Amino acid sequence: MNDIIHLLPDSVANQIAAGEVIQRPASVIKELVENAIDAEATHVQILVTDAGRTCIQVIDNGKGMSETDARLAFERHATSKISKADDLFALRTMGFRGEALASIAAVAEVELRTRRPYDDLGVCLNIAGSQVVSQEPISCPVGANFAVRNLFYNVPARRKFLKANHTEMANILVEFERIAMAHPDVAFTLSSNGQVVHQLPSGNFRQRILALFGKRTDSQLLPVGTETELVQINGFVGTPESAKKKNAHQYFLTNQRFMRHPYFAKAIQTAYERLIPEGYQVPFFLNLTVSPAEIDVNVHPTKTEIKFTDEQEIWQILLVAVRESLGRHNAVPSLDFTAADRPDIPAFNADKQAAPPTLHYNPAYNPFQPSTAPSGSKNKSADSFPKSADSFNCPTDFFPSRGSEEKVSADTSLFTAVQSAEALAKAQLSETYYQHQAQYIITSAEQGLLVIDQHRASIRILYDTYRQQMHCHRSATQGLLFPQILQLTPTQAATIETITDDLGSLGFNISNLGGHSYSILGIPAGTEGLDPIVLLQSIIDESHAAIPGATQTPAEEARETLHHHIALALARKAAIPQGEILTAEDMSRLTGQLLASTLPGYTPDGHRIIVPLSPEHLSRLFG
Repeated sequence: MNDIIHLLPDSVANQIAAGEVIQRPASVIKELVENAIDAEATHVQILVTDAGRTCIQVIDNGKGMSETDARLAFERHATSKISKADDLFALRTMGFRGEALASIAAVAEVELRTRRPYDDLGVCLNIAGSQVVSQEPISCPVGANFAVRNLFYNVPARRKFLKANHTEMANILVEFERIAMAHPDVAFTLSSNGQVVHQLPSGNFRQRILALFGKRTDSQLLPVGTETELVQINGFVGTPESAKKKNAHQYFLTNQRFMRHPYFAKAIQTAYERLIPEGYQVPFFLNLTVSPAEIDVNVHPTKTEIKFTDEQEIWQILLVAVRESLGRHNAVPSLDFTAADRPDIPAFNADKQAAPPTLHYNPAYNPFQPSTAPSGSKNKSADSFPKSADSFNCPTDFFPSRGSEEKVSADTSLFTAVQSAEALAKAQLSETYYQHQAQYIITSAEQGLLVIDQHRASIRILYDTYRQQMHCHRSATQGLLFPQILQLTPTQAATIETITDDLGSLGFNISNLGGHSYSILGIPAGTEGLDPIVLLQSIIDESHAAIPGATQTPAEEARETLHHHIALALARKAAIPQGEILTAEDMSRLTGQLLASTLPGYTPDGHRIIVPLSPEHLSRLFG
């Protein structure tokens, strides 16, 4: 019998290895820029064409390479950064495996021009699919100039899975921001299709944060600094007011290397307990300096996961350092007795005679009879509330099954969870509605009482309406008398370009002014009174993590996920707020629309809307 085990050709082995290191254009930029930093470059230029599909060029003014080193650098496991296994525990460089250039050359056409400071001529090397095409001396500046063209040209299956240009550009921006944040002493320039996206001069850490995320961030930063035998921590955390529901800027840098560390992030979150709402995230930009012997960066090919020897001790140090910063800068909220709604405490008057209190009441008052809200209490949001979904002439069976809504399957009857829209639609409701604490609607049904959260009910109705609008591409726009200017970071701009069509289907009218600025000309009808800038910012934050291509889900599923996040963000902002007084007519309309919705028992993110009270339950309560 013939032997069946054989060695793979180098070209095949390199393509397999490239699958771990080079996943998309952003991976190429990460590897080449890290090599430039290891070469002691002080200025790095990155030029991308078609989001890296056509060309990625990285130019640095580092040490450069000799003719022999330039040729050898494209071999697998060829590196100048380590020579023995023990060097892994004394790393001071970004790269060390010697796989990046070999992986890039295996799946692209690469041209390298490089020269050392003391050489008269440099070398130009062309490689395609791991094969050297040409090599010749050339006159070029000191440093290295890598041009990577036609990424995955020889691996059609991999190229087919690249996402749309705006999605790949968003990934490039995320990778760029991580590297630029870790090296504020290096100047960076990023250009896309001939237009400058970022131009960052060298500076200190705070200046780099403001250059990346805008000068408005400056007032939200609290400095953090501590030094112990285990770790040195310095950087900034956000004020409690800067907390966001989604996509807060959170950066951990260890020895000038970006890392993900949920355990340490929990320490930051713990320091903000009772200072920010539950479920919110606070931004932070923290540098951790530790001995290389106490960490292991050789965990994953992307080198974004790091293991620490003293993980629990560093967790405690982080917690104390952040809490100390919050206390030192008076970030803990205090009671403000100068507020407009302060109680009116009368001054003592010894000459005034005390009188017994009197009680005034209306003997004809019946809390179960419809009542009229006080004059002027009705908010226009109740009038602008969308009518029945039938008016859109759009099918209602297209909604995807959201994972957060699946929890309702454990409930089986109307008065145990109210999960069935059909059962609720058949419920015989009374014409009497009572509003409790301007928050809950109470009405009676055939089998008991229903307590409805008005804010959550409004979210459910609006969410369904917005989903129908996006599905049917039909919406109404309310033009703004004075257009609002929305200034975004490059990453946010890439996100809004991805969802422009979806925003248009909802009723937004937005014009790109260039330079990451947008003019808001119109907003969806029914959202009048809301701040258009805050409204769009919340939608962008919700949508960022749901951009198709950010996950490995199929395109259609990813698009449905994006629609879900956009509709939910808009519904949360436009919903009837808690504390708004509603008339009996408003409550009747709201309840009717809720019971006609796709899933009236729960909000799209899984929060209960209706609490039923059956006669049996009431009997048990009264014993």
